[in-house]
Order: sequence, then structure tokens, then C-alpha cells
Amino acid sequence: MSDRFASLLLASASPRRHEILTGMGIRFQVAEHTVDEVALPGEAPVDFVQRLAREKAQSVQALQPDNPLPVMGADTIVVCEGQILGKPVDRDDALRMLALLSGRRHQVHTAVALCLRARCEGVLSSTEVGFKPLSEAERIRYWESGEPQGKAGAYAIQGLGGMFVNALSGSYSGVVGLPVFETAELCARFGVRTGLSEGARS
Repeated sequence: MSDRFASLLLASASPRRHEILTGMGIRFQVAEHTVDEVALPGEAPVDFVQRLAREKAQSVQALQPDNPLPVMGADTIVVCEGQILGKPVDRDDALRMLALLSGRRHQVHTAVALCLRARCEGVLSSTEVGFKPLSEAERIRYWESGEPQGKAGAYAIQGLGGMFVNALSGSYSGVVGLPVFETAELCARFGVRTGLSEGARS
């Protein structure tokens, strides 16, 4: 989205995050970040995801030092049996992730950071998700649908992957990629207007 009346810059090309922000009535512009999404040795998952969200926002600030708007960074990771599951690199990697998730509960952590000049604050949403047992044939068919590509944990809860989910405790939108409640609270602290801000609707 390109909007000269934007309230913030978004350091994310994710269509899901774009849709969620638009649904919240937040006007934004998309900006590219330059962060390498690799965990540091011994870094805890929640520290990793919060660091990435913050560094994505800060990298846009560094690239656009004259930008007057707050910059939002966000990152989502899937954690199962202590393993961080990122985006699958190929078919075998996706099938491995889906086999690990099969019949188990896992955690989805989404961090959001908002930075304006020297000020930077963040929020964290953690959700527990349960998967039904998946047969090998189901995992293969799901890969062949094309949906697991580019998705953390090799699934999309808002798509076909939602049919695998038999339990959820926490934020559905956080699993999609941007927790609405926490993001709205963070935006309010920076004066970023949403669709429910005073004067936003006639």
C-alpha cells in the first residue's frame, strides 16, 4: 500500500499483515528492511522474535533517516519441541516440519515493534496451537497445494492449514502474523490512528 496520508511505515512485505492493518483502519506505507532473520547462538525463541521485530523497524529508520512516521516491524515464529520452525527451504523440509507438528501442540510467537526516532517499544503475542495427527498422504497433498511455501512452520492457519488445527489458545490473528489487540494497544501509545480513533469515521 502506498498512501501519502499514512500513519506509519510497515517493515514487512507480508500480504497477511497488510490485510490485518487495513482491516484495523490503519493507513500505512510499505518499506523494505535489511535484517538477516537468523537466531543467535543460544538465543531463546521469544528473545529472537522480539529482536527481529525491533531490528526490522530500526533498519528502515536507518535507511530513511528523514522519515517522520513511526516504523512498525513484526516477526512470527513457530516453536515445537524446542525447535524454531522457520519457512521451509524445500519439500523435504516442509514435510519434516509438518510431521513434527502432527498430533502435537506448538507455540506461535509474534512480536511487534514500533519505533519513532530514539523511542522503540514492542509487544509479544504467544499462542498455543494444537494439530490433529497428519498422515503422510495429507502432508504431501498439503505441500502440493503450494500453501506451505514461505510460511513459518510450513502452514497457514487462515488457509487450508486451518483444517489441521484442533485447538487454539491465544490470538488467532497473532498466528496469522499480526495480533490485532496487542498491535492496537501499541499504536495507541504512539498516537497512530485506527478505524476506531476519534474522528476516524463520520
